[in-house]
Amino acid sequence: MINKEHNTNKLYINLLVIHFGLAFLIYVYRPASTLIMFGALAYFLFITIQNENRNNEALMGAAYIAGAEVYFRMTGGMVFYETGKYMVIVFLVIGMFFKGTSSKTVPFWTYLMILIPGIIVASITMSLETDFRKAIAFNLSGPVALGITALYCYYKKIKKEDFQKVLLMLLLPLISQMFYLYLYTPTLQQGLISLSGNYAATGGYGPNQISTVFGLGAFLLVTRLFTVKNKLINIIDLVLLGMMGYRAVITFSRGGVFTALICITAFLVLFYYKQDRKEQTRTNFKMILLVVSVSLIWIFSSIKTFGLIENRYENRDAAGVLKDDITTGRVELVTTELIAFYKHPFIGIGVGKGYEYRQENLGIDIASHNEISRLLSEHGLLGVFALLILIFVPVLFWSKFKNNYYFLAFVAFWFLTINHSAMRIALPAFVYGLALLYIVDEKKDPVHRKRLST
Repeated sequence: MINKEHNTNKLYINLLVIHFGLAFLIYVYRPASTLIMFGALAYFLFITIQNENRNNEALMGAAYIAGAEVYFRMTGGMVFYETGKYMVIVFLVIGMFFKGTSSKTVPFWTYLMILIPGIIVASITMSLETDFRKAIAFNLSGPVALGITALYCYYKKIKKEDFQKVLLMLLLPLISQMFYLYLYTPTLQQGLISLSGNYAATGGYGPNQISTVFGLGAFLLVTRLFTVKNKLINIIDLVLLGMMGYRAVITFSRGGVFTALICITAFLVLFYYKQDRKEQTRTNFKMILLVVSVSLIWIFSSIKTFGLIENRYENRDAAGVLKDDITTGRVELVTTELIAFYKHPFIGIGVGKGYEYRQENLGIDIASHNEISRLLSEHGLLGVFALLILIFVPVLFWSKFKNNYYFLAFVAFWFLTINHSAMRIALPAFVYGLALLYIVDEKKDPVHRKRLST
């Protein structure tokens, strides 16, 4: 067992070095991003097919692509904008081909079927000037990725060791992306700081998405502090947490940071509750260390942004004047979509029509930032039913098993992210599915007292 843990820790360090190297390669030769993406796709497809997905290689491949999606987008590595979501779907469909799905997945088949009428309505309501295919793909690739991930994961038994590998595959590209940004924008003095989103700190890419992925990266690093019992690895992860947290904060996009803090709290509550008294004593020390680390990240970020980050989180402008709208215009967007739902309650306005609806009623060109209000406006009452499935099915699953102490954190990440960033990236859809896994800890429960019926 000691040798196994030693090999695992050594592999982790080696993978970190490799991903730092990949970041440096992309920095000095940007087209390498595309080559790396194709290399990752080929590798995971090969091992998934070769092993017939016996160890959930498909889920690991999907995790890596979901984690790398924004990284490859910002470095020009994606062939198509939605490649990340498409490949998550492809990996998991291949995985289901080898391992099938549970008979309990009827709710998520129903959810996917609910999305179809909205396409038909859109074919009638959408203007001729709109690219119908692109509008459908942009608005449905995320929801479909969520449905496919849920089909794969729901009632799926996975060994604790394999589950940790999936989380590692999710984390590694986020760490590489962080390294890349330190190389690309080493200081904030290279650009002006904007209190609505700091493009100088994100390599010119969308601060909202960078904040979201780095928030998840920080959360995963925090969980490793408590689940990995090795001092050297803990120190490495603590350093990486400081680096990741700082890059998340200086995006000036608050959504990803608040989401990360809520997810960390949700994880620690369940993790602490499941420990015995001796383990809780060790966890108490690490919690104090975590609080100190978070405080230092904030202080350092405040110094580096000349105190402007404090204004941002207090909802003040650069001059310190309090702003009227803390949501930076998102309430107006949600209100418009709810009005659309009120006027078209039964069948909605159609998938992708929300963009045109805002053009017609607000005179602005902007995609939805809230997946819930988009679901209601574009799908009508069917959207309400879909939302109920997405909320209550995981809750019922959790109430029955309670063996995944990541559950609350993953569901919180999905729900909070789709409320400030919709489903522009694959991460919230993929993380939602991870909450539905049945994690088997063979050390503690070799006979699996609650048997899963599939």
